[in-house]
Amino acid sequence: MTMLSDTWFDLLGLSGLLNPFALLIGGYLGWRADRTGKLWIAGFAAASLSLILEAAVGMLQIPLPVSQDAGALAMFPFRFVGGALAGALTYWIGRHRQRT
Repeated sequence: MTMLSDTWFDLLGLSGLLNPFALLIGGYLGWRADRTGKLWIAGFAAASLSLILEAAVGMLQIPLPVSQDAGALAMFPFRFVGGALAGALTYWIGRHRQRT
């Protein structure tokens, strides 16, 4: 039985897939979307903006709440998926709320 390395835990945890910044950005853009095709844009924007925000916070020498082992290129697809899923969930909730 093989165990996941620390890098995979970072990618699947708070540094990657469950990054709070990416989830908030993706959720907001999903809520504002008027078509399902814009959920791809929400995922891309969530991944990009969360990495830019993390780099800006790192340049200010403010300690980040979650340390990571993986680089930005490795985290991008995981944050993309997390942001797109958050956007899809809020899009579905918003559309369901409008129908009732």
